[in-house]
Amino acid sequence: MASSYFLLLTAVLALVSWQATASDPSPLQDFCVADNSSRVLVNGFVCKDPKDVKVEDFFLAAKLDMPRDTKMNKVGSNVTLINVMKIPGLNTLGISLARIDYAPLGENPPHTHPRATEILTVLEGTLYVGFVTSNPENKFLSKELNKGDVFVFPQGLIHFQFNPNPYKPAVAIAALSSQNPGAITIANAVFGSKPMISDDVLAKAFQVEKNTVDWLQAQFWVDNHN
Repeated sequence: MASSYFLLLTAVLALVSWQATASDPSPLQDFCVADNSSRVLVNGFVCKDPKDVKVEDFFLAAKLDMPRDTKMNKVGSNVTLINVMKIPGLNTLGISLARIDYAPLGENPPHTHPRATEILTVLEGTLYVGFVTSNPENKFLSKELNKGDVFVFPQGLIHFQFNPNPYKPAVAIAALSSQNPGAITIANAVFGSKPMISDDVLAKAFQVEKNTVDWLQAQFWVDNHN
C-alpha cells in the first residue's frame, strides 16, 4: 500500500512539475521588470533592479482605441501586439494583448501561437473563426462571431479569423497567456522561409508539381504584425 501511494505521489508531482514548466515562469516576487539592456541570456528577461523600476515600466500609450491601417498587406489585417517587448513590466506575468483590425474581406491568416492560448473578443463587425486539432484527427472547429462574442484558440493549434463582410471592417481584442506568445503564420513559414525549403520537399508534402511550389515561394510573404 505504501509503495502504491509513493508511486501515485511521484506521478502527481511529475505532472505538476511538467505543468509548471510548460508555460511562462511564475513570478517569485511582486514583479520582475525586464532589463532590456542586460546582455545575460535567460529564458525570458533578466529582472531590473527594483530600485530602478519606474511607473513607465508598466505603461504604454498604445492608442488601441485608434483604427489601424489594413491596406499595408495583401491579407487585409493589422495585428498590434502589446507584449513584454513593449511593456517591460509584463516580464514573468504570463499575459499579453493584441488589437486586430480587419479590412472588409480581410483575414488574420492561419497561424499558431507556440507559447500561448488566445481568447478573442469581437469589438466591431463579424468574424468567421476556426481552429484545427492536432494529428491524426485534424478536426476543424469554426464559428461565426458577432460584436461582443468571445472565442478561445487553444495553445499551439492552427487558427484564423476572417471578416466575411465585403463592406464593413471588423475589430477584435485578443488576450494571450504568455508575455511573449510568438506567432507562426503557416504560409509565411512554409513558403517564405529564409533560406527556402527545398521545392522537392514541399512538392512531396503538398502533393503538387514543383512549379506550383516555386510560384508560391516567389510571392512576397508579408507579416501583418507590428
